[in-house]
Amino acid sequence: MIVPVRCFSCGSVVGEHYEKFKERVEKGESPEKVMDDLGVKKYCCRRMIFSQVDFIDTVLNYKT
Repeated sequence: MIVPVRCFSCGSVVGEHYEKFKERVEKGESPEKVMDDLGVKKYCCRRMIFSQVDFIDTVLNYKT
């Protein structure tokens, strides 16, 4: 849904890296290399970015 601002495990800021990560991976770069370049070193933080599923556009189509 919405990108978490901080890692749930260690509390490091990860939200600022998501857009750059998404753009570069869509262009064909390796996710591992992109995360290394962005400075995301911890496994828990990598998990937060890599496992993010962007559902916000789908959810906005439904009304309550």
